[in-house]
Amino acid sequence: MTEGTGGERLVAGRYRLRGPLGEGGMGVVWRARDEVLGREVAVKEVRAPAGLGAADVRRLYARLEREAWAAARVAHRNVVTVYDVATEDDRPWIVMELVRGVTLAEVLDAEGPMPPRRAARVGAEVLAALRAAHGAGVLHRDVKPANVLLSNDGRVVLTDFGIAVVEGASNLTMTGELIGSPEFLAPERALGQTPGPASDLWSLGVLLYAAVEGHSPFRQHTPLGTLRAVVDEELPPPRRAGALEPVIEGLLRKDPAERLAAEEAEHLLRVVAAGGTARTVPLASSEPYAPTAVVGTGEGPAGRPVPAEEPESREAREERHSRPAVGVLAVGVAVLLLAVAGLTYALLRDGGKDPAAANGTTASPSPVPTRTTPSPTPSAHKPSPTPTPTPTATPQQSVLVYARAVRGSYSGACPPPAAEAPAFSGTVTVGRTPATVEYRWVTEAGESGGGSGWTSLEFPAGGREEQQVRHTVEAYRDGETYRDRVRMEVRSPVAARSNWVGFSVTCHDPSPTDGGSPGGSASGSPSSGQSVTPSP
Repeated sequence: MTEGTGGERLVAGRYRLRGPLGEGGMGVVWRARDEVLGREVAVKEVRAPAGLGAADVRRLYARLEREAWAAARVAHRNVVTVYDVATEDDRPWIVMELVRGVTLAEVLDAEGPMPPRRAARVGAEVLAALRAAHGAGVLHRDVKPANVLLSNDGRVVLTDFGIAVVEGASNLTMTGELIGSPEFLAPERALGQTPGPASDLWSLGVLLYAAVEGHSPFRQHTPLGTLRAVVDEELPPPRRAGALEPVIEGLLRKDPAERLAAEEAEHLLRVVAAGGTARTVPLASSEPYAPTAVVGTGEGPAGRPVPAEEPESREAREERHSRPAVGVLAVGVAVLLLAVAGLTYALLRDGGKDPAAANGTTASPSPVPTRTTPSPTPSAHKPSPTPTPTPTATPQQSVLVYARAVRGSYSGACPPPAAEAPAFSGTVTVGRTPATVEYRWVTEAGESGGGSGWTSLEFPAGGREEQQVRHTVEAYRDGETYRDRVRMEVRSPVAARSNWVGFSVTCHDPSPTDGGSPGGSASGSPSSGQSVTPSP
């Protein structure tokens, strides 16, 4: 980082920091000016906490880069646009669009709870962003009011993909680390289960509840108490949600398989935002999602017509929500008794021998039906039909590639020494092994940034599915600052491209005037060189 005119700091020789936009325990977001393109941007700086070990600092910076990578994969008007990842002081700085506005958390703090229609509009836009992210293989994992920007031009923008999970990327979290805000965490994540898109939908449901009620539904005095409430406590009945209540309840079902589907939830949110009423039918145990009926009003879409019925009174609704868990316990006992009876019957029928256990396999439990009907007793001498094995199709190959700067800038005598020139690391991840990946490095200014063209990277059978390669650029121009961007391109076994990574080379001293240079670059014209080192 260098000092610019007027004492302003310059990051990567390009981004001039004007002043802080926001600051938290983990860093600062700066308002800055891109001196190359002449536009205002936001630059995110992360400050590692004091006392953090070197390995944890590297993991933190890797997560920051993953935030940029994750957000850059999602092209949508409701997702903040990432322009660049600059490297300065051996750490990355994320450069993104400057969204002028306030966060949803700030609006709720200043104005109090929102009317249901306004909350539904915000929720629909956030859900549109989540659907775009999920379609790109990205889970956000930290949907909350502080990460939703309400811009001055009316946009609703989802930000901060810093703890996002990217499909095909390695885990960058620390053992035992709590990822995300506890009060917005889905039950399956609190239990340590693998999250999915439904986990982000739960967090959206908590966000909507907080928007209309003024507080999140499961917040307790301690993080541990909050997590316990998320897993065990029933949803407190919302009292200000109005037409939004069925959507909130549909998103906040404990079982992720029973939550509203994203497409259906967005449709219902837009109906409520337009002044309509959304009503969801209670979920049947044999169906993955609750069928939904939409009752229209004169102000919005009518949806599908349903028979008119008497609206549920507030007293009846509160009584429904406050019923004790005796019924749930009774159902659980009944299911257990049915399972024991079924197991006893199977043991008696087969002489106490379990075919699955005899073969060293584990039988998968069958779902308990919602209704039971008498069935004839099977004959003891009638052999059971043997299922025909279904051939397993070989999954299609996939390749994910990601580039990051090891050294993003150089300033000094030119040509830059190989040990100080801009250098980059490329991570290549394949879906399965064995595989042979053909790739090259390309600069934005030239056709090939690798010198030797296409290069092969071998992934042997049974080996790791992720490898890293290194690349060094020796491009420069005498007496000025040379800026460019570089990325990786893959042509086989499938086509893929990495993100662009910017770099700059500033020459303070003139290069030799004998028509050449020790690095092989002609004076005044950029060139590049490459070194490839697969990771062990």
